[in-house]
Amino acid sequence: MQFIDLGAQRERIRDRLKAAIDNVVEEGRYILGPQVTEFENKLAAYVGTKHVVACANGTDALLLPLFAAGIGPGDAVFVPSFTFAATAEVVALAKAEPVFVDVDAETYNIDIASLEAAITMIKKEGRLKPKAIIPVDLFGLAADYEAIMAIAKREGLLVIEDAAQSIGGSSDGTMCGAFGHVGSTSFYPAKPLGCYGDGGAMFTNDDVLADQLRSFAFHGKGETQYDNVRVGINSRLDTIQAAILIEKLAILEDEMVARQVVAKRYAEGLGDIVKASRNLGGGRSAWAQYAIETPKRDGLRAHLGEKGIPSVIYYVKPLHQQIAYKNYPRTPTGLAVSEDLPKRILCLPMHPYLSEADQDRIIETIRNYIGSNSAHVAAA
Repeated sequence: MQFIDLGAQRERIRDRLKAAIDNVVEEGRYILGPQVTEFENKLAAYVGTKHVVACANGTDALLLPLFAAGIGPGDAVFVPSFTFAATAEVVALAKAEPVFVDVDAETYNIDIASLEAAITMIKKEGRLKPKAIIPVDLFGLAADYEAIMAIAKREGLLVIEDAAQSIGGSSDGTMCGAFGHVGSTSFYPAKPLGCYGDGGAMFTNDDVLADQLRSFAFHGKGETQYDNVRVGINSRLDTIQAAILIEKLAILEDEMVARQVVAKRYAEGLGDIVKASRNLGGGRSAWAQYAIETPKRDGLRAHLGEKGIPSVIYYVKPLHQQIAYKNYPRTPTGLAVSEDLPKRILCLPMHPYLSEADQDRIIETIRNYIGSNSAHVAAA
């Protein structure tokens, strides 16, 4: 059994992938070939933004908007602590300071009250200037952008949506990637839309910002690559990866439908014995991961392993407790949820090709271990 079955997806589109890759190799336009622009245009149409700017990886997709906004020393950027390191890493790389905010216990996304408290603290202290928020659509579920954008407008803050796990997800009719002033995503192979290497992209409706992002991603180029108008980096999506992503994007919506079926089956099969994730409000998660919570997590994970069922703990430690980030500011109201989740959370196999038989075996194994007489736990 696979935690994420890329092999099944590959078999589904094997001939199309081979033809796409062969075409790039035969044409020989390995850097910024026509497939890159084609992919950008098709992804922009899918997500619903005016511009998509492809780049080398998801980390650069978060870093480049900081560069374009001129964020640097003396600036504060508010980030959730319960997420992958890249969200805070880019802030430190830009020489600004990440300010860690707690997450909501139900959505695992940035907690609005915690964010408000952190902004108030930074303004009162006066050492740093609040400049941006990087909400994360964790596990594929959109953050509360209505509240976040209201705060950003009031405080004059840039919002960079970290949609690394959420392409294909949506909330109230808006696709993930289209929230905030700029969206950023990763095409790491395990993502809902992933390539066969590293890749990333940025989304925006701002013409000027799109031009700036393209420049920063190509050594700060101006009219030509030999006309450097700013200090940039080398961050381009390889043509072969773009060709692969074109084929994967063509089946993404079909895979999203399948992911909803898998998630619903998990919720219905497990929701009375563990805290089992569900779509919330008007949102559709991309289900990059499927999380459950139980105080019996460690024993359950060992039991699943004995039965040949893979599982992963996302995340084993919040960022504010990591050695690299422990000295950065944090919200004054504490990070209790971010500190508690690593003790309880477990992610189960989740992909569009998970068979009903395999999923039923996972559900049955969990139920047998937890016990059918456990007290009811409200589903997330």
